[in-house]
Amino acid sequence: MAADQPLLAIQNLKTFFYTSAGAIKAVDGVDFRLDPKETLGVVGESGSGKSVTALSILRLIPQPPGKILEGEIRFEGVDLLSLPENRMRHIRGNRISMIFQEPMTSLNPVFTVGDQIAEAIVLHQGLRRKAALEKTVEMLRRVGIPSPEKRVHEYPYQLSGGMRQRVMISMALSCHPMILIADEPTTALDVTIQAQILDLMNQLKEEMGTAILLITHNLGVVAEMADKVVVMYSGKVMESAEVEGIFYRPCHPYTRGLLETLPRIDDEIRPGKRLPEIPGMVPNLSDLPVGCAFHPRCKYAMDVCRKEEPELRRVAEGHYCRCWLES
Repeated sequence: MAADQPLLAIQNLKTFFYTSAGAIKAVDGVDFRLDPKETLGVVGESGSGKSVTALSILRLIPQPPGKILEGEIRFEGVDLLSLPENRMRHIRGNRISMIFQEPMTSLNPVFTVGDQIAEAIVLHQGLRRKAALEKTVEMLRRVGIPSPEKRVHEYPYQLSGGMRQRVMISMALSCHPMILIADEPTTALDVTIQAQILDLMNQLKEEMGTAILLITHNLGVVAEMADKVVVMYSGKVMESAEVEGIFYRPCHPYTRGLLETLPRIDDEIRPGKRLPEIPGMVPNLSDLPVGCAFHPRCKYAMDVCRKEEPELRRVAEGHYCRCWLES
């Protein structure tokens, strides 16, 4: 791989779902890149297309009703969309791994956690079962699970939420992937456990050199973890930049709205005071408004916003924005 070549490059990715209500444009022309050893945060409200983008990378979109219509997903220069399924199975879970949102539903309740981690190691690394279980114990120890020799024989229901999430991380990293896709890795965990999981991911990134695609709606997590940020809305990239550019020089009104909803330590606390919010609702993806998808909720909307969709334009070095205010 050339020194300046991204590890992962997505170009004009379109993933639609076809239902009785019409075509749902879950991902509509997404572009971004992930460089080696980098953490890229993908943020946005529920329904913005974050998780569908991740599933498209691994070609896990259920067909039907979903379909990847067009675009490229290049991993180390090779378009994953052009590969036969047997080659994708070698990449999926081996070179590119994913931590799914809900560890309790992602883990099989009728198999021990050790069996589930060892299965991936046997499949992708070619180790015998005894050697795979030994490596499983080492991976559980590496992610901070106490008494891993005992835990390896336990079932998911016997572990706490934080423990199950650590199991998912150890499973995802057991084959030393080049890319780890983390889809809301701290959802439903208490604040203390969230911090431990994030510290663990940072530590393992430094030790193993894994690039991370971090999908979240939590901007605090992004500020702590990410090198670059992609802001998505209604299946499109609205803004992308290095993390400092997003937090200190946001261009898109949607990005500004997300940042304004964050509670601040110097805010005056008054009984009944509400946090700021972005008015309105995320639009129906099967019936998007004409023009900019965000214009019904945007206080800066102009006539052109209601008629024409803006393109993603470069507004500064490494900073791109999809907004007529920046044209």
